[in-house]
Amino acid sequence: MYTLFSGLYKYVFQKDEYCILILGLDNAGKTTFLEQTKTKFSKNYKGMSLSKITTTVGLNIGTIDVGKARLMFWDLGGQDELQSLWDKYYAESHGVIYVIDSTDEERLSESKKAFEKMISSEVLEGVPLLVLANKQDVLVRLVSSLC
Repeated sequence: MYTLFSGLYKYVFQKDEYCILILGLDNAGKTTFLEQTKTKFSKNYKGMSLSKITTTVGLNIGTIDVGKARLMFWDLGGQDELQSLWDKYYAESHGVIYVIDSTDEERLSESKKAFEKMISSEVLEGVPLLVLANKQDVLVRLVSSLC
């Protein structure tokens, strides 16, 4: 009888969990993206002041409930020495968001190399991927200031 009620409780109240990696070079805007996403989709979350966001050393985790799903975002640091740890998280991920700083032309080739290394992993084969060209609002300002 316990098993029946336990199963019913889980069916009604438990949410399916999905882990989504947020990857990209340092200063691409991964943590800012995570904070803005949490602010947008979490009713009672006030959000961190954007001026207080610093380079991630290690991992930031954010959780958002959407319907009957719980999305766990894993924001991994993008420094060279931390990129070697990314593949340790691939097996647990249900999706990947790769963030590119579209204003940093000097590092686009570096970002491309990191991206190519990531997508070459067999563990990520079939895992949904979103490539986000971040800081488009800044790019408009840079372009308009050049004109």
